[in-house]
Amino acid sequence: MDAAFSLELSDEVVQVRDWVHEFADTVIRPAAAEWDEREETPWPIIQEAAKVGLYTPDLFAQMAGEATGIGMPTVFEEMFWGDAGIALSIMATGLAAAALAANGTPQQIGEWLPQMFGSPGDPKLAAFCSSEPGAGSDVGAVRARAKYDEAADEWVLNGTKTWATNGGIANVHVVVASVEPELGTRGQATFIIPPDTKGLYQGQKFKKHGIRASHTAEVVLDDVHIPGELILGGREKFEHRIAKIREGHRTSSQAAMMTFERTRPTVGAMALGIARAAYEYALDYSLQREQFGRKIAEFQAIAFKLADMKSRIDASRMLVWRASWMQRNNKAFESAEGSMAKLHASETAVYVTDEAIQILGGNGYTRDYPVERMHRDAKIFTIFEGTSEIQRLVIARALTGLPIK
Repeated sequence: MDAAFSLELSDEVVQVRDWVHEFADTVIRPAAAEWDEREETPWPIIQEAAKVGLYTPDLFAQMAGEATGIGMPTVFEEMFWGDAGIALSIMATGLAAAALAANGTPQQIGEWLPQMFGSPGDPKLAAFCSSEPGAGSDVGAVRARAKYDEAADEWVLNGTKTWATNGGIANVHVVVASVEPELGTRGQATFIIPPDTKGLYQGQKFKKHGIRASHTAEVVLDDVHIPGELILGGREKFEHRIAKIREGHRTSSQAAMMTFERTRPTVGAMALGIARAAYEYALDYSLQREQFGRKIAEFQAIAFKLADMKSRIDASRMLVWRASWMQRNNKAFESAEGSMAKLHASETAVYVTDEAIQILGGNGYTRDYPVERMHRDAKIFTIFEGTSEIQRLVIARALTGLPIK
């Protein structure tokens, strides 16, 4: 039976939300500026998160299994309210875990999910590798190849992935590659690359505009050999799907798109956390800062900005929660509700952080105040896991049924 949609959080979700909020407030925020400047993976914060039980597959499973579907976006909102770069370092493993959960066999999930997170005393990371230097939003242009060696019962992967969060430093890499290039996206599959596999190495590490505490790099695959069983879902299932395609049957979306569709509401929740943090800071500032003998919040120009910021944040949250509830209760995104949530929340984050800087004036433009960092962090959400333009394309196609280009 489907859970009724409700705006009232369960006691379980409230308890977890408050716990995550406290960690974000007391551990993440005080360290945010330092790790943004260092542009390094904040291993001490990840280790602390693992010690307290925040970085474990158990938490992800608990919130993913929560009846309303609102638990997971609530956790992500609080984490990214703390700081986006550090939060992404902690939570990005969830994207690879989502790919594994969506497409893996029970045996694959049981074996590899724990290895993605490691242990409380020795946390590990995972990376989902889909984008490529020459492909970008065109997932059909994937050039990485996976060839099956029948005699050795193994796959051989070659190619270069880019924009991979945790790429090259992850314990487990989950990689999208083309097996049947002539079939486009339908001929792609997803593979698990175990730790210390020869031929996988980190390429360029990117120096980014924002989310600088999160490691982003190329992942190079140079004759990477993995056991035949490490294709997500199993080789038999993949070959059955390919046979159906060649017979002219329609199939469901390929693995990478399924992963992105499942995570879009969560990405919206990340952007929502940044927007809320910037709004709250700007609100507090406007109630303290005085100009012309009055608090600046008394000026209509500032008050109207705050009204618009808060309205857009709350509207974004409703879209995120609706999509999350639909996903948890197996409701089809017939109008691309997942893309709607991601689109609105990401553009809201850019808008709100921009307005926060405007409210703070010159102070907001300096690194002495956190809204400058929040503004830099927000922009990526209109780009990764599907640009705003791609989200609008997905929504428009869902609404019209036409092959809009």
